[in-house]
Amino acid sequence: MEQFDVIVIGSGGGTKIALPAAQRGLKTALIERDAFGGTCLNRGCIPSKMLIYPADIIYAIRHARRVNIRADQQIEGDFSTLVERVTQTVTQMSEHFSEKVQDLDHLDYIHGSARFVSDSVIDVNGRQLTAPAIFIATGASPAIPEIPGLEGTPYMTSTEALRCTELPKRMIIIGASYIACELGHVYEAFGTETHFLVRSALLRQEDDDIRTSFAADFRQRHTLHQGYEPISVSYSDGLFCVQLRHNEKGTEKQLYSEALLVSTGVKPVTDDLGLENTAIARTEKGFIEVDDHLRTTVAGVYALGDCVGNYLFRHSVNFEGEYLMRTLFEAPSDEPINYGAVPRAVFTVPEVAVVGAGEKQLQEQGVDYIVGRADYADSNMGMARMIETGFAKLLFERTSRRLLGAHIIGEEASDLIHMLILGLHQQVTIDDLLAMIYIHPALPELIRDAVRDARDQLS
Repeated sequence: MEQFDVIVIGSGGGTKIALPAAQRGLKTALIERDAFGGTCLNRGCIPSKMLIYPADIIYAIRHARRVNIRADQQIEGDFSTLVERVTQTVTQMSEHFSEKVQDLDHLDYIHGSARFVSDSVIDVNGRQLTAPAIFIATGASPAIPEIPGLEGTPYMTSTEALRCTELPKRMIIIGASYIACELGHVYEAFGTETHFLVRSALLRQEDDDIRTSFAADFRQRHTLHQGYEPISVSYSDGLFCVQLRHNEKGTEKQLYSEALLVSTGVKPVTDDLGLENTAIARTEKGFIEVDDHLRTTVAGVYALGDCVGNYLFRHSVNFEGEYLMRTLFEAPSDEPINYGAVPRAVFTVPEVAVVGAGEKQLQEQGVDYIVGRADYADSNMGMARMIETGFAKLLFERTSRRLLGAHIIGEEASDLIHMLILGLHQQVTIDDLLAMIYIHPALPELIRDAVRDARDQLS
């Protein structure tokens, strides 16, 4: 039996614990069964954004006429070379970080599959390890729906779609999440004809006006099969055939494509951890149950990130890892985790960014709120750029005038939202946001205009 101070399973968000623990002189084991860096680096946010940026450039060139620039020639994106470069880059990054951690003092990097044999003992590569503090950060993987005929066909998940070097003529996309939309945006920009099967709505977690505006813009470039769901899949002679049925009308139709992308959510990577040999509890969907200190039902064992499912973002698992390091090792305390307002963004055209409460949430809570709204088209920078769509929506509590939520759809939304993330953290009011000077003309004036709209409603 090998004794450690800290054991971390998973080299994605888990590095937020393993690396600083080792740097503090704690004997640390970091276990990873796949490429170093986890989902984000190898098959998630990093490669996807490296593909999305060129797609955004293609879109901008296509629409350059709005600012009197003619780009009539055929835009040719070298999709295969781009994907090869992205794949090579993330592979090199993963290998570089893997080599770097192996040189760290007090850290034993173990490449292999970890499996619990008891509450506090882990088997990996025939070694048995134990520690007073064990952290599970195994992430999640694409969830595959049970559709007759799907199994055995060469469909893609996000993992394969990010490394596919052959641009298909047509792609059917099962799913309406942000991952589905982002990947659809990439493939369409480079020339693929995209068909989305949308059972209910695109980005259904967002407020109604955001969803409506997004769908209206998105369907100009993508075919949306609204209200349809797949009932069977077949594949023959290089073609997929997906049989669809409308979930209200009952009508059926068939779609054909060279590629099929399945993006219907994720499932936690917990099945192969040997948790059945422990008292660690899981939800019906397999996520590890934790309390407000990220403690599992076994003392000394913690879990964080996608395998817990509180929030499925890299920035949230980073926050969780930093919280655990602080409260367990750096400045030990019984402080529960407080996420505050967790932001999110969808990197498509149009871009969407949200932080804080939505209208439905406030209505269910009985909060008396007002809505401040400003359209890109009415802002000075929006006019300069000839932006015709998009808006910022800010929600304020009526009496205190305090900011409760922010929703932006349009250019640079993921950047614009950051002043409002800080605003929510600092509990700013309408008056606070109007007391500052905004650079003129710059896109953040859109935020100012939305605040002014809210103020005027209270006058």
